[in-house]
Amino acid sequence: MPVGDSMTIGSCGDFTWRYRLWQHLHATHDGPFRLVGPRAALHDTAADAATSQRYGDPAFPPDARRHLAGWGEGWLHMAPLIGDAVRAHRADTLLVSLGLIDLGFYTDAAQTAANVREFLAAARRANPHVRAVLLPVLANSRAADDPEFAAECARFNALLAEAAAGLTTPASPFLLAPAPAPWDLAHHTHDGTHPSPAGEHALAAAFAGTLHTAWGVGGPYAAAPVPEYAAG
Repeated sequence: MPVGDSMTIGSCGDFTWRYRLWQHLHATHDGPFRLVGPRAALHDTAADAATSQRYGDPAFPPDARRHLAGWGEGWLHMAPLIGDAVRAHRADTLLVSLGLIDLGFYTDAAQTAANVREFLAAARRANPHVRAVLLPVLANSRAADDPEFAAECARFNALLAEAAAGLTTPASPFLLAPAPAPWDLAHHTHDGTHPSPAGEHALAAAFAGTLHTAWGVGGPYAAAPVPEYAAG
């Protein structure tokens, strides 16, 4: 189950990192898999609602579009939802990219980390064997221009790593994915925050690498051609 904010749900015309990961697993995983979740739409910025199905590749299968992501949503918003989502959709692996929106608008690093712990506890109550891959917060244009915000992002990432290490168990592992490096705003985003096609591949590769290294899911992430960006 992909879980995230605007970088995960995407907007009209995006391919999304979810699509890139689905492509990768479809090509490399030797067993059955499903992307699951209560939502499937992209965010339509004109309507300011998650109502669009205009993915960059119309051949992205409807069943593979499933996720739990929302424009402007963070750990604060997902913590109350994750238990029911895991239970209803029988999720066994969570791929989580959250935190930037929390730190930018709602909570400081310590409060955000507390919501991480609440989220993970709720997921584990719903499935005692759930596992998760957590992506650190990636710098955006605000972090580049605001040293205090950049420092708060760094503090949160340290707390996220601490939470993952402290809460992981053999039956229910929580792993921190490596942040894509380098993360070049000019190359990996189209507006200083949201991923370009190159950024979508970088995010998918971060999750895919952890899935493969930790649990043998899929194979190494292969570099893929970057198609024309179609968002709008």
